[in-house]
Amino acid sequence: MSINLFDLTGKTALITGATHGLGMAMAKGIGNAGAKIVVNGNSSQAKLDDAVATYKESGIEAYGYLFDVTDEVAVKENIEKIEKEVGSIDILVNNAGIIKRTPLVDMEVDDFKAVVDVDLVAPFIVSKHVVKGMIERKSGKIINICSMMSELGRNSVGAYAAAKGGLKMLTQNMATEWAKHNIQTNGIGPGYFATSQTEPIRVDGHPFNDFIVNRTPSGKWGDPDDLQGAAIFLSSRASDFVNGQVVYVDGGILATIGKPANED
Repeated sequence: MSINLFDLTGKTALITGATHGLGMAMAKGIGNAGAKIVVNGNSSQAKLDDAVATYKESGIEAYGYLFDVTDEVAVKENIEKIEKEVGSIDILVNNAGIIKRTPLVDMEVDDFKAVVDVDLVAPFIVSKHVVKGMIERKSGKIINICSMMSELGRNSVGAYAAAKGGLKMLTQNMATEWAKHNIQTNGIGPGYFATSQTEPIRVDGHPFNDFIVNRTPSGKWGDPDDLQGAAIFLSSRASDFVNGQVVYVDGGILATIGKPANED
């Protein structure tokens, strides 16, 4: 009898911030592999409802819960509701995140703290309350959405880089503490992707577009669907002995210092 190591049938996955963009792409991949999808959003009920409808149109069993991932009381209450109403959470993807592009010398302390709260503290809060059930069941997958800024710095994203660098280390510490319970905690580090947010700068001749195309060995921006494979792998039995790692889906950027502008 053959076993499909990537089959997620019967699993329930909670993906935070998956009402759009890269989070939605990863959630669709996990859902298409057979899992029930629980989508978290925070901006509005209407946006959350629209996202759930989009998943259902794709044939994915999906549910939506509106709560702030930085509010521990709300997180605890909603995790309990999800496990009662949908099922035990087998897969957690900490995807919700924000970025504020401000030079550090000009950045307000409150803005710095806001980025760290969403991008670093929230994954701790959500994982803390989800992992208790995983420990009881002796099984679970946690995926933290890191970034190339977990490894590199760049002008104007100091708060984001600090949070994502911390998230990489939090991922390793979660793996260290929870591996004994048969829980695998890993990260995905996306590179630069073609989304609605990057559309204005993805035109030939735009300095940043030219920089990314020349900086990326594959010579192009990523398609959000390119993240699905890593998400499915880290959610499935195929990654049962993979722990504390960050899989960078970046077209090879972190593998090279780039090429000269005049090199073919």
